[in-house]
Amino acid sequence: MGLSCRNLHFTFPSRTGDVSALEDVSLEIGDNEFVCIVGPSGCGKTTLLKLMAGLLRPSAGEIDFGVAKNGRPRNALAFQEHGLFPWMSVLDNVAFGLRMQGASRRVSHERAAAFIDQVGLTRFARSYPHELSVGMRQRASIARAFVADPEVLLMDEPFGSLDALTKLVLQEELLRIWSEHRKLVVYITHDIEEAVLLGDRVLVMSGRPGRILEGIPIPLPRPRDLLDREQPEIVKIKTRIWKLLEGEVRMISRRAT
Repeated sequence: MGLSCRNLHFTFPSRTGDVSALEDVSLEIGDNEFVCIVGPSGCGKTTLLKLMAGLLRPSAGEIDFGVAKNGRPRNALAFQEHGLFPWMSVLDNVAFGLRMQGASRRVSHERAAAFIDQVGLTRFARSYPHELSVGMRQRASIARAFVADPEVLLMDEPFGSLDALTKLVLQEELLRIWSEHRKLVVYITHDIEEAVLLGDRVLVMSGRPGRILEGIPIPLPRPRDLLDREQPEIVKIKTRIWKLLEGEVRMISRRAT
């Protein structure tokens, strides 16, 4: 199963008239592929993710997952805000998706406990979100995203608010779990380096209205050394992405003056 967007447009109303957020977006993502999306602020990255999730309907064009049942697979979302329910323990939060699928309390807790162990939170399974650090809450959010066995995982800057060290640790955790439980992942980030180190491919978007400027493959073997960020191939790819984004940012600045 893959994901296909064909001639996707999205327009939203405002007090000063309709605003085009996305224009003629077409892309293909393969089964189990990890794709990162980067682009200038306000280019429609999150809007595109919400369209993929079915939270918004396109103004024109279509999204196809290649599945028959309702045309949409099981998906899970992870955002910068962890979205844990404050009145639930870590265990119940992680098990929530399974419970919504009809799994019994025992089965959902057993499966949730296994993923909680994978992200190193076993000691905190009975704790509540306010008792955890920001990084620990994001670990719980990752566990919750994977435990329900989604076919598609949609992530919107999940590590954007973390310090550099915690971010590095959770990037490694995400890749480790993804390598064991392969999913189609769409990962939005403002961080070029993060996109290159995580993705199989990076899609670079233009300024608003967002379009796909280029899809850049990342021919780096896995597992990757996330600390070796200055190897020539990584620098070359980062430079290519930056040049594309720099041109867009300069164009946006000229339009604003």
